[in-house]
Amino acid sequence: MEKLLFVPPITFLVVLGVMTVQLAGVRIFSAGLKDPKNPGGRFKSYACGEDVKNPRVQPDYSQFFPFAFFFTIMHVVALIVATIPVGSLSAAIIGCVYLIAAAIGLFILFRR
Repeated sequence: MEKLLFVPPITFLVVLGVMTVQLAGVRIFSAGLKDPKNPGGRFKSYACGEDVKNPRVQPDYSQFFPFAFFFTIMHVVALIVATIPVGSLSAAIIGCVYLIAAAIGLFILFRR
């Protein structure tokens, strides 16, 4: 019986049942709508008490992606260089080639 709880479908059903009971319990204590046709601000996003009619800012992430790509490449380069075995000349050469290729790629990325 102990090992039966570790079977993924059984575990999923147990957790699903517990969450269903918890949801029913929370619904008992939640505040209901007095007038279902006029929910007021219940379904609006919270804006620190400010009544926002239209979104004012449309964020543009086009400048974010080169920096995200830069940090991704640098983390991968640091991982590769840090895991080069000591005393292996062929691995050190491959690591240096990888560093040069990453530097060229980053140069091309920020050259545009």
